[in-house]
Amino acid sequence: MSFKINVIKDKLLSDNWFVLRNFTYEITDRRDKVIRHKREVYDRGNGATILLYNREKNSVVLTRQFRIVTYVNGNQSGMLIEACAGLLDDDSPEDCIRKEVIEETGYAVGKVENQLQSALRKLPQAVQSQGVTVNKTGDSNILMVAFVSTDGSMDKQDIADYVASNIQDPLSRIDGVGQVGGLPSVEKQVLNATVNAQSMLQTPEQSGRLPSRTILMAR
Repeated sequence: MSFKINVIKDKLLSDNWFVLRNFTYEITDRRDKVIRHKREVYDRGNGATILLYNREKNSVVLTRQFRIVTYVNGNQSGMLIEACAGLLDDDSPEDCIRKEVIEETGYAVGKVENQLQSALRKLPQAVQSQGVTVNKTGDSNILMVAFVSTDGSMDKQDIADYVASNIQDPLSRIDGVGQVGGLPSVEKQVLNATVNAQSMLQTPEQSGRLPSRTILMAR
């Protein structure tokens, strides 16, 4: 879904350590409906991370660091277990992460590869052209909420635009929430749900053989 974006105001709030800006902008959807938003954007710059694997111990190497934001939000020690990471500054991602690994773990690494890019080359061309999105998933039951226009003033595209602009992003930031949103259902279709699988399904019959879970409907 594409939107026309018109930035009305770009206000600098802080340039102390990193850059904090306040944006006021308007989104015009495909039905020419204009919605205004205000958002704060915190720019820390680009970074790189690496997951170190110890073949001899069959384990990963992580770091433990103090993070003030977790301390003020109830983490008594303020310590977090993290993968080794750092900001690029003027370095390439490979040079950056090699330096960070030595500083944070004491290990020295040689050749560094982007494994996601290596995996992308093995995917079907149709998938490569669309790109890959990585989401957290779980095996808990699905809660499905249906949005309807009780007075008929909004059609399914209007509802989809409203959900995308006002609900989808804030809801997806809540801890424990998985995939949010889906395409509008076709006419007379009772249920429309997105199914993720580790293979490319070719026919409806193949989809029908997937294990299903209880779906809770709410209006």
